[in-house]
Amino acid sequence: MRDAPLEELPDEELMLAYAAGDAGAFAQLYDRHERAVYRFLLRSVRSPEIADDLLQDTWMAVVRNAAGYAPRARFTTWLYGIARSKLIDHWRRTDPATSLDDPVANDPDASVVDHIAADAAFQPEVQALSRAQARAFVDAVEALPPAQREAFLLHAEGGLTLEEIASLTRVGAETVKSRLRYAMSKLRAAMEDWR
Repeated sequence: MRDAPLEELPDEELMLAYAAGDAGAFAQLYDRHERAVYRFLLRSVRSPEIADDLLQDTWMAVVRNAAGYAPRARFTTWLYGIARSKLIDHWRRTDPATSLDDPVANDPDASVVDHIAADAAFQPEVQALSRAQARAFVDAVEALPPAQREAFLLHAEGGLTLEEIASLTRVGAETVKSRLRYAMSKLRAAMEDWR
């Protein structure tokens, strides 16, 4: 019997509670992470239909693997590991030559924002500017080389640390750090006109 309400429990305890049969714990996890995981998938595949399918596959894998869940790392690391596996499976099915670990031509280091809405109190021209800026940012994220985009999205959307991303992607922490640095540099340059 737990002392705290579900919404106050950390993810790892919620997952253990779900594995023990508490469906409400699953609902709480889903509510917390569904949108961020969806944005990660959407910015990776750029297709809402495919992202929806991958999201469903990800959460079905959470359900199937609940009994074997052990909190060896943060729940989000485990969850994004599943989502990443679903992405890799998708890419292998659609283009067997594509891999997140393959270097991109001329860039060996090879959204975030699902929607940035302006406050309703702003004038229409401010709202239009905000939407244009958000679209420019999403376009800049989508233009990143795959490995940089993946590292950026795992960090920004998933809240994963460098070490967690390195473990998940099976590259060194310095490589992840480099990918994030290049991604941030490219995003800053792309958004320079909006300052």
